[in-house]
Amino acid sequence: MTDTAYELAQVNIARLKSPLESPQLKDFVDGLDPVNADADAADGFVWRLQSEGGDATDIAVFGDSWLIVNMSVWRDTDALTAFMYQGRHRELLARRREWFERVEEAMVTLWWVPAGHRPTVAEAESRLLHLRANGPTPYAFTLRTSFPAGGAQPLIGEVPEGLGCSV
Repeated sequence: MTDTAYELAQVNIARLKSPLESPQLKDFVDGLDPVNADADAADGFVWRLQSEGGDATDIAVFGDSWLIVNMSVWRDTDALTAFMYQGRHRELLARRREWFERVEEAMVTLWWVPAGHRPTVAEAESRLLHLRANGPTPYAFTLRTSFPAGGAQPLIGEVPEGLGCSV
């Protein structure tokens, strides 16, 4: 059962192989609006970071113009997982190596926020750096090793192999 006093924040960043305007990223860019619409309509979706353009591709992260950020808030890990591994999002996720550099360090992290809180990019950067330095903890974790809201004991989750959530 989900603790309704908390919601799940997630951030993922990616290093572009080419500029967003390039022909190499056309399929990715063309997929942003439909996937964002799917997220907005998904069961358990609460909020997503977006600029005036309706997505977050022009929002700076770590001061690096080759990084793009996606950040959202969900009811719980089950709702996030259900969205991530189905439909158009799964199709784009399967093609991520065409558009994004393979990076060794963690690029995705999750954390619990009080219901109604909307995380900032600075908060997300802090959580991601904490995960990189300390591994999964209640402060910053992954789908594979998550923590219940307010809990300290990890929950080991089943995440499909090869989809980038294994840290």
